[in-house]
Amino acid sequence: MRPRKESKRRSRPSSPIKDRTRVLSGYEERSPRSHTATPGVSLLDRDLVTEDITLLEELSISQERVNSSPNPNPRSFPYNVKQQCWEKAEKIKGRDPDRWRRDALGNVVFRKLVGCPGCLCHDYDHIVPYSKGGPSTLENCQVLQATVNRSKGNRTELSRSELIQKSSYCRVSGRDMDLLELSAYGNVRQPPQDSGGCRIQ
Repeated sequence: MRPRKESKRRSRPSSPIKDRTRVLSGYEERSPRSHTATPGVSLLDRDLVTEDITLLEELSISQERVNSSPNPNPRSFPYNVKQQCWEKAEKIKGRDPDRWRRDALGNVVFRKLVGCPGCLCHDYDHIVPYSKGGPSTLENCQVLQATVNRSKGNRTELSRSELIQKSSYCRVSGRDMDLLELSAYGNVRQPPQDSGGCRIQ
């Protein structure tokens, strides 16, 4: 009997994809930039892996930059500035001031309607346009009917009378206002009446 030859197993070089994964995921102890050849990975593949890692390192964003303060002058007004801007707009007698106001030109606007083309809709407008350096601050904010704001754009040369001509007019009765409030808020709220006289206790 002939002695059996022990079969020699060939050691296959590992897949370049696996090697890249190992290097990228940090499983290899040596530095990915070292020039020691990885078995089964060509010089070209190793260079690509090194380039990939370099790119990833350059793209990593430090936590400090993420947590740093956002743009100090955003294009849109912050929520608290919008709230205060609404508060400084003219009140409408007999209507809830949280829901109804007059814009800078005297047009009636409804709080829930923002950015739409309707005659009761409003925008928070930069008095000095943002594109011309106007900041997003309370001093530079006004409530303005949306159609007027769109017509105004970033122009500063328009007079008050020209802006009034661009207003959308619609007659809104007290009943119409009640129906709008009912559909938007689920109730109709009247402002507290100030009798102006003495109270008997």
